[in-house]
Amino acid sequence: MSWRLRHLGWWPPLLGAGVKVTRMDKDLRAVDAEMRLTRWNRNYMGVHFGGSLFTMTDPFYMLMLATNLGGEYVVWDKAASIRYRKPGVGRVRAEYRLSEERLAEIRATVEVEGRYDARFDVKIKDEAGDVVAEVERVIYCAKKNVHEERKKARVVGQ
Repeated sequence: MSWRLRHLGWWPPLLGAGVKVTRMDKDLRAVDAEMRLTRWNRNYMGVHFGGSLFTMTDPFYMLMLATNLGGEYVVWDKAASIRYRKPGVGRVRAEYRLSEERLAEIRATVEVEGRYDARFDVKIKDEAGDVVAEVERVIYCAKKNVHEERKKARVVGQ
């Protein structure tokens, strides 16, 4: 694991929101993050600012896929949406898991179609285990050669 990944908690957007990485397996198949309610991430109503909750989910699945798929793949965050379920107070947590089965599914689809938009659902939970927010992350995965061909076709078509 690179120095950058080991020190991901010092990345300014996460640091500023108060997001702490509490678990990061060496193979980057499991990551846990948490965030305490502070004056820096509290909104007008005194609960977690929605942007901080959203930030809490930002880099993880993209980094996990890029690391586990390897250098022959292009991996980008493509889209995300959030649905708030209840006000977040206290400490909130999110878990990110990437199974071998899911990786195999992504590789197989990319092999057949050349690209794949992998969808991941993240549940942000409070200390009681209640869901505060649900976030869907969409991660674009493609073989580098297919990605480069598509990129050239876009330039020619302009």
